[in-house]
This record gives sequence, C-alpha cells and structure tokens, in this order.
Amino acid sequence: MSATCDSVADRVTAYLGFSCHDANPIVTLRNPADLANATLPVLEILIIGGAIFAFVHALRRLRRDGDPTNLALWFASLVYLFVIEPPLYFPGWFGLDEQVGFIFAHNVFSVQFMYDRLPLYIVAIYPALSQLAYELVRSLGIFQRRGAFVGALCVAFVCQVFYEIFDQLGPQLKWWAWNLDNKVNHPLLAAVPMNSIVLFASVSFGAIVYLVVKLVGEPSWRGRQLRARSLVPRIVVAGALAPIAMPIASIPSALFGGSDPNTTAQAIVLAAEMVVLWVVGGTFLFRQWLELRDTKEPVTLDAFVRIYPAIYLIVFALLWVYALPDFVGAEGGMTSDGTPIGNAPYTLACFLAAGACVAAVLLLPRRGPAQQPPTRQVGASMR
Repeated sequence: MSATCDSVADRVTAYLGFSCHDANPIVTLRNPADLANATLPVLEILIIGGAIFAFVHALRRLRRDGDPTNLALWFASLVYLFVIEPPLYFPGWFGLDEQVGFIFAHNVFSVQFMYDRLPLYIVAIYPALSQLAYELVRSLGIFQRRGAFVGALCVAFVCQVFYEIFDQLGPQLKWWAWNLDNKVNHPLLAAVPMNSIVLFASVSFGAIVYLVVKLVGEPSWRGRQLRARSLVPRIVVAGALAPIAMPIASIPSALFGGSDPNTTAQAIVLAAEMVVLWVVGGTFLFRQWLELRDTKEPVTLDAFVRIYPAIYLIVFALLWVYALPDFVGAEGGMTSDGTPIGNAPYTLACFLAAGACVAAVLLLPRRGPAQQPPTRQVGASMR
C-alpha cells in the first residue's frame, strides 16, 4: 500500500466505486456523464456556480461600497480549506495517524485534485457557503447593530442549517463516505458524525467570519482604507487561525473521549451545543428581523443574496425528492444499495430554518434605485 492509499483508504474508496491507487497527484478530469450517478454533476454546478457568483458579488461590494469584507471572506475561506483539508485526507503525512486517522473519502467528480481526494466543488463550497451565510446575516443588520461576535454566532447557525441539508444527503448518494471504524466519527446523527455538524458546519464558518470581520470588516466600516499589502496578511491570518476554534469548541465533548470514549455522553453534549446554537442564533435573527419590520427601515439587497440562497434550497429540495424513494424504503438506516440515510426530522428542521432565513431577508422593505446610498470612491483602497 502506498502512502496515499493505505488499506483503510483503499477500502473506503472501493466502497465508493473507484480505486485510490495510481491516482494523479495534481488533477484528474472526468466526463460528468461517467460519474457515479446523475446527482454528482448537479451538485458541482450548484456549488461551483455559487462560488463564482459570490466572487462577482464580492468584487461588486468592493467597487460600489468600498467594503473588502466579502472579498476577504472569499479568499480567507480558501486559506482555511488548504489548512484543514490536507491533514484530513493524508493524516500520515502530518503525523496524525493515531490522533485523527483516516476520517472520510470523497467520491470522484468531474474535476479532482490531490490524488483524487479533493473535488473542485469542495474547494468552491467554502467561499460559496460562507458568503451565503454572511450575506443573509449582514442583510439583517446583525453585524452593524450587535457586533462581530453575535454576527458570527448567527452565521454559525445559518451555515449549519444550510450545510446539513447537503450533509445529511451526501452519504446516501455516495458523494462521500465516512470511515465508521474511526472513533473520531462517533457519535453519529444518522449517517453524519455529530462532531462534523457542530465543529465543521457551525464553529469553523463562524470563526472565519468573526476573524474576517474583526481584521477587515470593522476597520473598513470605520473608514480605514486597507491597501493590498495590509489586506493580504489579514486574509491569511483569518483563514489560518480559524481552525483553532474547532479544538477549543470540542473540549466539552472531548472530556468524555479517550481510548474508550463514552459516545452517549458525547452525543448529549454535542446535541446540547446544537440546541443552544439554534436557540441563541435563531433568537437573535428573529428579533433583528422584527426590529427591521417594525421600523420599516429599507435595506439594499444585492442579487447574490436575493437569488443564490433560494436556488440552493430549490436544487437541494429536488435532490432530496430524487433520493426520497430509496430513503423511504431504507431498513435499519440503510438503503437497498447499502448506503446510509440521513436524519429526516433534523433535515426537515434545517430546511424550514433555512427557508425562514431566506424569506426573512426577501420580505424586508427594500430601497428603490433612487434610494441607493452614494458610492464611495475606493479606487486607491486596493493599491
């Protein structure tokens, strides 16, 4: 077995339908029609298209409003990706075999990097999802009225509900597979490790946004122009430091870990953290929406926040409809094809919460073209 395809990786990738042996170390291109099933190219288009849309939106925010926060968040998300993902794919390279071990493997998509471990759509999902959640929260005025910490907390909640719609479906459709022999992946919520739900889908995105807002957003909002030589290191620092939030947030559940972990106690702790995030994040968002509704203060909604979150939910609703017959027919949490299914009540709750976030923003009173705030001169801010 090679260093990039040990026995565990070989077993998990074989389950997904491909071999990790002799994979190209740089990039592999495949015909979308030859992928495992028709949902894989649909997922790629949705997420990669969202990342491109987010980038265009970020440029527009910089040019129109003089605010580099969106652009900084887009790139900081990629920095975070390249810090966090390689150790997960190749723990042996980083001396993490005993502490982390092999956690999961992605299926092969149209464009794949790093020995077939990193699909292009995974690169894209970081800036697409972080921008989606940030814009929904920003549009409600949370950052302006309640500060970076509360805003990041709300982003963590929004990220969880949007991400878990995707996360609870992926294993069934073989978008990836978890190594369930690894203790790190327990306890589970149906087919998904609860650590992933709390730490990755929530804490990590909240941490990225918090750091970007503190390092880039708040100075910009106070009128300080961040030149490129100042902006770039701030982006790198935000993306590189964000992973530190995950081990810190994992301390309560880690108290019940060790060589013989108490997964029941860990599940209770992680579930409690999820409930707290839902209650606190949801309450802040709802109260802020009520304030805006009562004051009838108009807001400006850019095309990205008006269009992409709704498209995201519609496409995933259709993907869930596609998967529903096998989901309903599953026995013992497994479909007839031998793939694990997600948790239906939790997924439905995520759909409802995500839909409420989208509706709340779209129902806000909007500024007409004549009410747009004047554009600031920002031509020198990036030089």
